[in-house]
Amino acid sequence: MKCDCENCHIKNIFYASVTPEELDRYCSSRTERIVDEKETIIRQGAPITEFIYLKEGLVKLYRNTPAGAQIISIGKPLDFVSLLNVFGDEKYSYSVSALHKSTVCVFDINEIKKMILENGAFAFKLIKTMNKASDRVLFNYLDINQKRLFGRVAAVLLEFSSILNSDSYELPISRKEISQLVGMSIENVIRTISDLRKDKIIKVYGKNIEIIEKQRLIQIRDLN
Repeated sequence: MKCDCENCHIKNIFYASVTPEELDRYCSSRTERIVDEKETIIRQGAPITEFIYLKEGLVKLYRNTPAGAQIISIGKPLDFVSLLNVFGDEKYSYSVSALHKSTVCVFDINEIKKMILENGAFAFKLIKTMNKASDRVLFNYLDINQKRLFGRVAAVLLEFSSILNSDSYELPISRKEISQLVGMSIENVIRTISDLRKDKIIKVYGKNIEIIEKQRLIQIRDLN
């Protein structure tokens, strides 16, 4: 599906530094793709031929290892989900799949590279965006690892509440994936969620979470 660049977020947040002629050229190489829940958007080991921007939805970034899939990060709207890898190698070093039905904008990587060579302002803005993307993954990792178990789980529950804009939501990832995100065992994660439920801070119905005492959960996140 072709998209209207004049009415898209990306024009203002990323392509403000390009000329109208360059904008027209990049628009001609840009398409929107609807991806279903659990559909793979980027496959680890595949050749890098596209530059991908998450317009709507929610995705997970993960690596396949001998021990199984290891979740790296959660991608939300306005994220450039291919940015951590797209200029570093010829093949993707991680996979991306949709947690919800999502919309991605896809660009021809050669057009992006051409714009980098021709437009210094665009290249500088792209570097800044890449740094922010890598910093977010690094700082989230460091922040989580400085917390104790209850603080780590509380941080994840509050992050999804913020992303989904609701205190009542279906967890988009499994308990096992939460354990990977927070660097703890799945047994500890299950026990912590159960303890939060017993303390009447949250309600749990299978994968559905309802935050009852949000301020208490914030305190747990910040103080543990």
